[in-house]
Amino acid sequence: MSLENQFDLIVLGGGSGGLAAAKRAVGYGARVAVVEGDRVGGTCVIRGCVPKKLLVYGAMYHDYLQNAYSYGVDINNSQINISRLLLNVRKEVDRLNELHISLLSKSGVKLVSGWGSFNGPNSVLVNNNKEPSEKFTINAEKILIAVGGRPYLPPIQGVELGWTSDDMFLLNDFPEVVVVVGAGFIACEFSCILNRLGINVIQLVRGDNLLRGFDHELSNSLAKDMIESGIEIHFADSPENLKGEIGDITLNTKSGGRINCGGVLFATGRRPFLKDLNLESVGIRCVNNKVPIDSNQMTNIENIYAVGDVTDRFNLTPVAIDEGRAFADTTFGNKKRNVDYLHVPRAVFTQPEIATVGLTEEEANELYGVENIKIFTSKFRPMSKALPKKGSKCLLKLVVQKNNDKILGCHMYGENAAEIVQMAAIPISLGATKEDFDKTMALHPTIAEEFVTMI
Repeated sequence: MSLENQFDLIVLGGGSGGLAAAKRAVGYGARVAVVEGDRVGGTCVIRGCVPKKLLVYGAMYHDYLQNAYSYGVDINNSQINISRLLLNVRKEVDRLNELHISLLSKSGVKLVSGWGSFNGPNSVLVNNNKEPSEKFTINAEKILIAVGGRPYLPPIQGVELGWTSDDMFLLNDFPEVVVVVGAGFIACEFSCILNRLGINVIQLVRGDNLLRGFDHELSNSLAKDMIESGIEIHFADSPENLKGEIGDITLNTKSGGRINCGGVLFATGRRPFLKDLNLESVGIRCVNNKVPIDSNQMTNIENIYAVGDVTDRFNLTPVAIDEGRAFADTTFGNKKRNVDYLHVPRAVFTQPEIATVGLTEEEANELYGVENIKIFTSKFRPMSKALPKKGSKCLLKLVVQKNNDKILGCHMYGENAAEIVQMAAIPISLGATKEDFDKTMALHPTIAEEFVTMI
């Protein structure tokens, strides 16, 4: 067998988790191939976190322009050119895609272009998508599944008229009215982005709250501010069907409502992308369309592993990266390491942001009992809004266990929340107490100082 086709590790998928595992394994001397049929970089870089955050920055100029006069800046006839913004975002994604390809090459990882599927427990069949199509086989002692996820579309009539989040970055402009379906990260983020870009937004939420799994006090504050900003939120409602054509859609809701709009974004969750992997041929066990793994990222087949969204546990880029590196450390570096899922920080890049680490108030009450939990909060208008005298208030919150003063959760709603909570995650993951925070000198005037001055 040719050495060109024989590796120590084959990684199926060139996203965050797969790239992290591949580069770490090569550092330990392994011969590694990454098989990717799409663009290198994965969901986060190509059609997720990165382009989304760039759109968030663009949308933030709405507030900057509105508040400019309060700070002595006269701006006449200013407007945001959405087409230019979207074009520039795509250019940056192109640059990052090329950068990831270059970094793989420099690290010594072989990039195999094409879609991979199992051809045996140690073998992958690659379809390179060229014309004419060519198929070939590569082999390895170990195989890592890191193919990520894809957006989920509900099974309703006319759903093909709608968009997923993937589609949003490929548009040249946004229509005047957009319906956003969903209540999670992506739905709330895009509702805020579109709203700040001047689009009329109607958000359909199947339940009674936004952002399931986040602290209710923060998510309720976000809902209030979104409504005040002009976003029309319909709780306890969802689409029945879509009719018309792209650009001129009538959405009928289950409550009997009718909405005319130019586009519909289905932000209704994501699912592991297991299609055409041929997992059953090698006996890989799947449960509810996800790949179960043990603490070492191993599937039920001892030489086959999985990381990232395909396992459908913590579908976050940093988690996938750490899982990939922990797999490589353990398997090729002889440095056994498991991922710590206890203190995983999360952020929602709405305007303003929500960021959190640890237990919510609701989770702490359920786990330890209401009588054993103490809540500290601070709510105020940030200094950046002092001169305009308008805008959302910040909400900072600590969840503390009474008997040992340990901080169980840290939550923030407000500008720069993600940057602040990222640093708060360090002491909290090390077991910090409320007294530790109290003894920390405040840095004034900042928003973050409120975390160390709460009474």
